[in-house]
Amino acid sequence: MAPIPHAKPEEINLEPRRLQTAYDLLESWTSGPQRTVPGGAIVVGRQGRITAPRFFGRQGPEDDAPAIRQDGMFLMASITKPVVYMAAMMLVERGLLNLTDPVTRYLPDFAAHHKEETLVIHLFTHTSGLPDMLDNNLELRRQHAPLARFIEGAIRDTIPLFHPGTQLSYQSMGTLVVAELVQRLSGQSIYGFLKREIFDPLELKSIALGSRGYEAARLVRVQQPDEQKDSDWGWNSTYWRELGAPWGGLFSTPEDFAVICQLMLDGGRYGRVRILNSRTTEMMTTNRLNDLPEVPEMTRRTRPWGLGWRLNHPGTDDSWGDLLPQHVFGHTGATGTTVWIDRQREGFCILLTTAPRSTAPWRLVHLSNVIASAFL
Repeated sequence: MAPIPHAKPEEINLEPRRLQTAYDLLESWTSGPQRTVPGGAIVVGRQGRITAPRFFGRQGPEDDAPAIRQDGMFLMASITKPVVYMAAMMLVERGLLNLTDPVTRYLPDFAAHHKEETLVIHLFTHTSGLPDMLDNNLELRRQHAPLARFIEGAIRDTIPLFHPGTQLSYQSMGTLVVAELVQRLSGQSIYGFLKREIFDPLELKSIALGSRGYEAARLVRVQQPDEQKDSDWGWNSTYWRELGAPWGGLFSTPEDFAVICQLMLDGGRYGRVRILNSRTTEMMTTNRLNDLPEVPEMTRRTRPWGLGWRLNHPGTDDSWGDLLPQHVFGHTGATGTTVWIDRQREGFCILLTTAPRSTAPWRLVHLSNVIASAFL
C-alpha cells in the first residue's frame, strides 16, 4: 500500500508562511549552543495528503550526537495509548468485549481491593480511579521487570482513588489493564496484535510497540528527567525501549503515524484496508463522559474524553492550543510529543520533540497555535 502522498502546503489549503513560522520556531529551539530541545519533527496532513516531513536538531541530547535521521523513530510515549484502545475496540466489533461489562467478567483477579464495580468503559475514559502508575513502578524498572509483573500489579495491587465513574483521573494503569484484556481475549501478545491486526495490514514498517528488531541507531534519544539520568532503565535504555509498555512504549516515524491519523480521519479506513467501522471511530473521538451519569457536569463540559482518544480542553492548562476547538481529538506524550486531528478541517498535526513535555509544555502549544492558523 502506498504511503500518504506528499503535497505542497498551498495544494492542500495550508498557508506556507505560517508553516514556515512553525519550522523556524522548532529550528531555533534545536540549534545553536543554547539549544533547549535535542531534536524534533513536524508533519501536517490535510485532505488525504501530507506536507513533506521536516526534521530538526540531533538524534540525541548529547553534544556530539549526529544530525537527526530522516528514518528516525521517535518514542511516542502516551500517544501509544489510543493505539492500544483501537485494538480493544476491534475486539468490541468482533463480539469479544463489552464496554459496559465489569472488568472482572474478563479478569476475575481485578476484584482485589474492591474493584468489582469498575466497568471496561471506565478504563477507556480515565474514570476508573486507578492510579497513573504503580506504587513500585520505579522499583520494577530498576529490576528490569518483565511486562507481566506490571500487568499483575495493575490487576491485583491497585487501589482505586475514588469510586469508578464519578471522577476523572489520568490512569496509565487503566490502559495496561485494557492491553491485558486484548491479550486474554485474542490469545496474542499486545505487541503481536498491534503488528498483525493493525500495522501489517496497513503495510507500516516503521512503527511498533517496543524497539525489538529495529536498528538502535534509528531510535531517536530523548532528554531524560533527572531521576532517569545515569540509569539503565530510563527512556533511552535498552530495557525500556524493548519492554514495549502499552501505556507509552510505541516507536514510530512521523510518516507511519500519519497513516494512523488519516485512518481516524477516514472513519477507520485507509486505502483498501478497513481497521474499524466509521461509527466506532465516531464513538472513540466524541465526548463519552456524557454517557457516565455520575461524572460531574463541569468535568464533562471542560475535560472531555472519547474512548482512548482525548478531546482538546480549551481554556485549561492542559489545552493543546488556543486555536483548537473542543471537537479536536488527539493525545500527548511525556517525551514531548503531541498529535491532534481535526475532522471538520480534514487535517491533522504531528509534533514530535525530544524534550520532556513537563519542562516546557508551552512549546508544543506555541507550535500548535501556529500550525492551526495555517489551515485556510
